[in-house]
Amino acid sequence: MKIILKEDVRNLGYKDDVVEVKDGYGRNYLIPTGKAIVASPSALKVLAEDQRQRAHKLAKIKADAEALAQSLQGVKLSIGAKTSSTGTVFGSVNAIQIAEALEKLGFNIDRKIVDIKNPVKEVGEYVATLRLHKDVAVEIPFEVVAE
Repeated sequence: MKIILKEDVRNLGYKDDVVEVKDGYGRNYLIPTGKAIVASPSALKVLAEDQRQRAHKLAKIKADAEALAQSLQGVKLSIGAKTSSTGTVFGSVNAIQIAEALEKLGFNIDRKIVDIKNPVKEVGEYVATLRLHKDVAVEIPFEVVAE
């Protein structure tokens, strides 16, 4: 089933992408929750016209994302966490803590765009990826230290 995404769906696509999904996933989840619509010929024409009208606006959004990525290039975070004597973190370091650390540095980053590959459960150095735009992503190194 071909659908048009109305918002970003993780591991599937970004807003206004036309993607192929299994019928049940589209019919039972994506369409009823308002995340997508069926890609009928008329819906595709409307999408093309909308994209044509929003082209300059989208270029500005991408330019802003690239500027933010440039300003984030040299940033290295240090996140304090309560740890055991062996260096194991009680709980884990997650996207919320990364977003809060960036906010303390003056960057207003939504926690939903922060992606950490594996759970951070030990003291050490790691990398988080910020998905600022569908074409712009920046990697932020961070270090987990014992408090």
